[in-house]
Formats: sequence, structure tokens, C-alpha cells
Amino acid sequence: MADSPQTTPDRNSLLSDSLLKKIDELREKNIGKHVPLPQLVVVGDQSSGKSSLLESLTGIRFPSDIGLCTRYATQFTQRRDDVPRVEVTIIPGPRASKHQKKRLRNFRSKPIRPENFRAEFPAILREVNAAMGIRANLSSKDGIDSGYSSDKPSDSQEGTVFSEDVLKIEICGPTEDYLTVIDVPGIFRTPEEGCTTKEDIALVRNMVEGYIKDSRTVILAVLDSNIDISNQEILTLAKEYDEKGERTLGILTKPDRVKEAKLQTEVCNIVLGKKKPLTLGYYVVRNRGPDQDDAHFNRREKLFEKEPWNTLPKERVGVSALKKRLAELLGHIARREFPRMRKDIDRLLDDAKLELNRLGAARENEHQQRMFLSDMARKFQNLVRAGLEAEYASHAAFDKSTDLCLITHVVNLAEAFSLEFMNKGHLRRFDDEDEDEDENVDERDSEASDISKVMERVPRLDSEAFPELENIVLPQDDVEDPEDGIMDWIRDLHLRSRGMNLATFSNGEWASAFKEQSNKWPSMSKSFVSRVIVAIHRFLDCALRHVCSDESVRDTLWSALLKQVLQRYKMGMDAAEFLVSVEREGKPYTLDNCFNQNRQEAQAEKIAELLRRKYAGRLGTHPTISIRQVRDAVENKSNLDDTVEKLHDNLEAYYTLAQKRFVDNILNQAVNYHLLFGPSTPLGVFSQEWVLRLGAEQLGAIAGESPSVSERRASLTRKIQDLNDAKRILCF
Repeated sequence: MADSPQTTPDRNSLLSDSLLKKIDELREKNIGKHVPLPQLVVVGDQSSGKSSLLESLTGIRFPSDIGLCTRYATQFTQRRDDVPRVEVTIIPGPRASKHQKKRLRNFRSKPIRPENFRAEFPAILREVNAAMGIRANLSSKDGIDSGYSSDKPSDSQEGTVFSEDVLKIEICGPTEDYLTVIDVPGIFRTPEEGCTTKEDIALVRNMVEGYIKDSRTVILAVLDSNIDISNQEILTLAKEYDEKGERTLGILTKPDRVKEAKLQTEVCNIVLGKKKPLTLGYYVVRNRGPDQDDAHFNRREKLFEKEPWNTLPKERVGVSALKKRLAELLGHIARREFPRMRKDIDRLLDDAKLELNRLGAARENEHQQRMFLSDMARKFQNLVRAGLEAEYASHAAFDKSTDLCLITHVVNLAEAFSLEFMNKGHLRRFDDEDEDEDENVDERDSEASDISKVMERVPRLDSEAFPELENIVLPQDDVEDPEDGIMDWIRDLHLRSRGMNLATFSNGEWASAFKEQSNKWPSMSKSFVSRVIVAIHRFLDCALRHVCSDESVRDTLWSALLKQVLQRYKMGMDAAEFLVSVEREGKPYTLDNCFNQNRQEAQAEKIAELLRRKYAGRLGTHPTISIRQVRDAVENKSNLDDTVEKLHDNLEAYYTLAQKRFVDNILNQAVNYHLLFGPSTPLGVFSQEWVLRLGAEQLGAIAGESPSVSERRASLTRKIQDLNDAKRILCF
């Protein structure tokens, strides 16, 4: 059957044959849809002589109506075997259903003797066309003329013109060299009425491009010698995907039809690389004519013994030279690409397994759905624990987003709140804050700088990204500095509300003074708790994104959690409001001895200051004051001045005590207990216990697998199986 005699293969040839067999197995299992395979692909116009070339390469006589097998890709595989035979099978297309793949793979012709193939091939092709859903009569829409069962939908029983399935013709014999060539439908530009359409033109072009785009494909561009090469569209198309021409080999056919000497010379110049050169060069072959018998066929290449064809290099003319070169090319590609293919398959397999793992376990029934959601809740709570304990090294997620570093943000917010509260929480500065204004200004500037430095460590906690918090959190406004003139204000307050009390003030005056001095407490505490809530909300959002990559599941889950989460935020904010009310609405009172200590220290400081003023200049470096001098160090104050001063000292002593208590209470009760660590923390809403309490309907709505996810899971499962098969095939 083959034109070249059998030779003893060398080591490289044996190695190439082994690799090519493996690659052929990969192609049969459609591994080419995952990773490019080394291959030779024949492309050209419908009238370029592709079919005749394939007959010359394979030695198989095809029926005269060869158009029957050019409606889909055809893979011609030759391999050495003791028994000469031809077998026909179908490789399912990449988009075939599981049922179609099984049915098409079961298609197999009986072994045919090579000499009988031409006679039996038309009947086999009719069965192939029926299996693929190809119309038997391409000039009409009479349906599929075969008893072979097809599972195409009823509305497509008229059949299609082209198919993505691949016809495989395997040629075996004791003298066959290993070679695989893929023939794709010829490009055409004009639709044929009642047969082909503009859509078919695009489909064929896309099919051709799909084969030639891969870097491991050698493009065998078949060109009619009788047509100007500069007008050959197939070379233009090949150049789009092989810009440097490094994997395109030109094959010139029908040289016997080139009659003019000038045109013959142009063809020879193309073969010699003088025109439109290609790295792999050009070959010229003469195929069987439509009316030639075997005797004429065997003498077809006598043409190359005549001028000008006899001036061409022998290794560039004739089918034998071409066939030898194709075998060398395919073997070279196989040896070169084999390690890369194994590497590509390993990488694709790892990626597919990773993506499948991200989808989680299958979720087709209630048990699977509950297990899936429960595992997600477990992972979520692990992030919560790590985020609250600052165990950021325990999980890689903390390296990807600072939003997960929750407790660090809260501590920084609390420190900034405490500093700002101590400096700006009171409405008016106390009298001793004004005594050394320069010193106090420097101190306030230093503390403001401390607040700024702390806040720099906190990421922007913008609630605008979460409109659902609008009715819970307070806008972040700047806090104004305390006002001056506290003594005038206390005097005015006393004059407006004093009773008939000698040298003292009423409980009403005392409560009113404290309430007004703490007028900023509600807004400052709500602002602090708001910042903490936004930090928690950002943590929840980020943690959910990490444990659930499925956007649809995540959105549904978040909707189911949100109401309870917001309720718990509200509880934290209500706790802050309650603490404000306790401090400001009740009667100022404390059992803390620090209150009296603070008052007494204030009175002692006033006496010391009076002594310093009275005896200034008369005391040495280490002044000594007698008891008499202390007794004489009095000021002649009015009852009003004395009362105002005492009210100021009492207010300052109590305020200093209350503000520290209030800051601790806000942090420990509103934040720590209600928002972070207590039984009603919003961080605990999404838990395994919550999953167990879900009803079947709600569980299905949240964790049920969408059709797209089910389809993706099935696709990945098939891909992993294919790639595992590929690894097995490629192992030596």
C-alpha cells in the first residue's frame, strides 16, 4: 500500500512511533480540547486537491464521491501491524453529550481489506453520516438515509451539513509507517442554495482556525499549482496563527495542469523558496486524476523527470519525499513537545482539582447541602476565633485582607476613642486647664497627634459601602474642642437655679451641670460603636467571601443572615445608648473614694496657689510655710464665688471619675459583650448550630446547587478524569 519500501527503523524512529501512538490515544479521548496535541492538519480550498493528496499519502482508494467525508474532520492514522486492514471509527466532538459520546464511541466498522475499502466505504460513510446527524443528500433536505439510530432532536432530523465529530480511518499493515494526518473541510466562500449557508461558511472557517491555531500543529497548506499563490486565502489564514511561517508547510498539487513554461517556472521558484517563502518550505506532488486507473496512478510521478520539474531537489518532489518529511516532522514535534505536554497536563489537572475543591462537595440532596453549609460555618467560625485572638499566622486569609484583622482594628479604635474622649468629651474646659494655656495647648497638640497616629493604623471604615447599616450607624463627624469660660457658665447656672441654701448648691444644679458638661457623650459613644460595627461588618463580608467562592450561594446566605446580624448590631448600639442614659439622666453619685480625693486635691491645690501668690518673693528655693501663714492665707470671697468654686471642683472631680468609668463601660459592655464576645455577638450568627436549625426549604434555597454550578462540577469532573487518563497514557 505504501509507496516507500520497508526499512529498519532507528532508535529515534522507534521512540517517535511510541510517542505518536500515545498521542493518538490522547486524541481519541479528546484530550486535545484541554491541551494542544502535536498533529499534522491538511487545510485548503474545496478544489485544492486535498482529498486526492490524502489518497496518495495513505494509498487508500476513496470513492469518487469523496465529498461525503469532507463535512467533518477526518483523521487518517497509519500504523504497522501484521494484518493489513482498514478500520473506521468516530471520535465524538468536544461538545457532545455523555450519551452521544457513548453512542459514537461504540461505532466501529468491521475490519476491511485495503483492496475492498473503496467498494465498501460509501456504505460505511452513510452510517457515519447518520450517526453524526449529517444529511445524506446534500442537495436536498430529504433527511438522513440510513437505518442507523441517531439521538438528534426531532426538529433536526433533516440533518446538518457539517459536524464537530471526527471520522477516524485507521490503516494497518506490515509495511505501514506510523503517520497521523487530520483533514478538515475545505474552505468555501459562496453558499450553495439548498445545501450550504453563510453560517456554514463561518462554521467551516472556525473549524479550520480551531485546528491551526495551536502551536503544536503543523499546517499542511494544500495549494493548486494552477492558481496564483499570492491569492491563496489559506496562506493568509495560516499566517494569522503562524506569523513567522515556522510551522506551515506548503504542498502544491496538480502540477500537470500547469501548461505554460512561465507558470511552471513560477511554481518551481515557489518550491525553491524564491517566492512567498516558508520555513518548512514547499513540496510539489501529483495525485491521481479522476479517470486514472492503478497503472496510470503508479506512473503519475514520471512528470518530475521532465523539465522544468527535474531541476527541483529530489527531496522536495513526489509523494514519497513528502510522506517521509511528514513522518520526520511529526516525530520531531512529538519528541520536542512530550515533556511540555506532561507539564501542561499536570498544571491543568492541579487547576481543575483546585477549582472543583472550591465548589465544595456536591449539594444535590438535603444531607449534602447541610454538610456543605455546616463545613462552611465551621471554617467561618475558625476565622472569627483567629480574628478575635489576633492569631493571624494561623490562616493564609489574613495575608490577603487586613479587613480580617478585626481585634486589631477594634483595639486601635478603642484607643483613639479613649484619647479623644479624654481630650474633647467635655463641653467646657475646667478652670485648671486654662491656668497654663501654653502648656495645655502643647499637651492637646501632642494628644491629637497620638489620636491621628492610632487612626492611621485603622483602614478606612466607610459605611457608605454598606447601605444596610444606614439606620444603625452614626455618620463620622469631627468632634469640636472644648469651649472656654466654664466659671461664667457655672455662675450663670447657679444664679438661674439656686434655692435658699447658704453657701452651697442644690442637687438639681449639680445634675444639670454634669448633664450639660457631658453633652457630647451620646454622639461620641455612638460614633465609636458605629466604627466598630462597620469594622465587624467588613470582617463578616470578607470572611464570607473567603469561605464561600460561589457568589450565588454567598448572596443568598448573606440575605438569610443579615436580619439577625443587624438586630445584634442594634443591641450593641442600644447598650451604648443605655450606658449614656445611666450616666447622664440619673443623679450623679459614686461610692468611689477617688471622688473625695479629687475634690480635696483640688482644694489643696487652690490653697497652695494662694500661698505662692501671697508670699511670692519672700520664700527661698525650698519654702517653709508656718501654720499661722496657712491660717492667714484666706481670701475674702463672697458666698456666690465660694459656691461657684465648690460646684466647679465637685463637677471636675466627678466628671474625671465618670468619664473613665463610662469609656470602660462602653468598651466592655456595648462593644466586647454585645458585639464581640458575648452570646449575642453578630459574629456568632453564622454557626453550625444555625445551619442545623434550618428547615429543608430554606436550606435548599441557600445551599442548593444552581444548574450552572452543577454543570461546571460535572465538566470539571469529566476534565479531571480525562487528564488522569492522559497522565496514564503519557507514563512510560
